[in-house]
Amino acid sequence: MKSGMYAEAGRSGRPTAVPASALTIGAHPDDAEFGAGGTLAGWAAAGCKITMLIVTDGSKGTWSPGIDHQVLVDQRKKEQHAAADVLGAGASIMLGHTDGELEYSMALREEICLWIRRVRPDVVLTHDPWQRYQLHPDHRVTGLAAIDGIVAARDHLFFPDQLVGDIDKHRPEWIYLWSADEADHWVDITDTFDIKIEALLSHSSQGVTTMGDAHRSEAESEAFRSRIEAWARRQSQPEGFGLAESFKVLQT
Repeated sequence: MKSGMYAEAGRSGRPTAVPASALTIGAHPDDAEFGAGGTLAGWAAAGCKITMLIVTDGSKGTWSPGIDHQVLVDQRKKEQHAAADVLGAGASIMLGHTDGELEYSMALREEICLWIRRVRPDVVLTHDPWQRYQLHPDHRVTGLAAIDGIVAARDHLFFPDQLVGDIDKHRPEWIYLWSADEADHWVDITDTFDIKIEALLSHSSQGVTTMGDAHRSEAESEAFRSRIEAWARRQSQPEGFGLAESFKVLQT
């Protein structure tokens, strides 16, 4: 075998409990909160610098036929910033691509590569692009573009025009894929579950579309909390945590 080929086969180890820096790459406002909100809250409390990157503008996230497009976009942006504050994230960045119409392209890969090089995270968290039967095209595209952006960001021969000033190539050490079919890493979120719920409820425009009308009454809010708690309890079973978030972890 040629020296250096499949060098990753010789690497080993597991992620540290708390990275110094993490970047989430979600298709929509609230995706990272559903997939990794408890994990992010715990890391932030322990000193991790967290940046949240949201690829689309969230403009399809309503079932109300009369709502103004720009009003919804502005509302979802405010909600995302509020949720980031709840989690303790240092920044939330909206790329503004049209919700529901995201397509894979080299331009998208290049854009995500640039943000990885700017933020320089130790860990990137994103959608699992290989999740079976994932219906939403934005989730599939974002996960794949994030993976490919990570590969590009670590090599100076990809998008060399980006490498000016303080921007340099960067290789995150770990990728955490949420909603993975074959999880192999679990994070205990028992102590941060309430923060995850508070962050999710910051997305009030999504109360009907994704949260079972959780903002209508205390009863609906409690029902939503109970559903998320049951999901977190199911995810915890392999490790015996009270509540957990599960991930497929890849070493870059």
